[in-house]
Amino acid sequence: MSNNNTTDKNNKTYWPHMILGFLAIGITLGYWTIKSANALPVQESNDYMLKYQEADIHMNDILERKKAFDKAYTIRIEDTTTMVMIDNINSNRPQPNPITLSLGANQFSYSVVSKEGKVIKDAKVSFVLTRPHTRKDDVPVSQIAFTKQRYVTPVIDIQKEGRYTLQFRAIIGNTIGYSELAAYLKL
Repeated sequence: MSNNNTTDKNNKTYWPHMILGFLAIGITLGYWTIKSANALPVQESNDYMLKYQEADIHMNDILERKKAFDKAYTIRIEDTTTMVMIDNINSNRPQPNPITLSLGANQFSYSVVSKEGKVIKDAKVSFVLTRPHTRKDDVPVSQIAFTKQRYVTPVIDIQKEGRYTLQFRAIIGNTIGYSELAAYLKL
């Protein structure tokens, strides 16, 4: 009998320690996941110059109105220079050359023209200068004046180097047209 008691004392069970170890690993990984997710917050999209939820709810109406606009009108940006980009050999999609921005004062002019060539003077237009993947640096212009056969934005001061997107929206009657162009400021 005494021999049996000594073997029981030598046989230790490690499963309670394994459970505590797995619990500690799970808590550590959960904390790390939450900390990493908070370090890179999700940014809302502003496609069609609307909040994501609003654009998602009204997507069919937006696409119908855009299609009607594109049949009757054209939006063009005027008096800009573009950067010559080398095509990415790994991509099958050709990318248009981005518009060159200058450090400091920038002004953009757009024309809205009917398919017959008539300049549209009474469109309700708006403009947003934004950066991809963030809305923190957005510069919205809700009303743009019509001057000299063009819609000219006020002077916008750009100080940060990098990629930008020029978004323009024109509303004529029941139709809505959009223009979204890539732009780049290189110091």
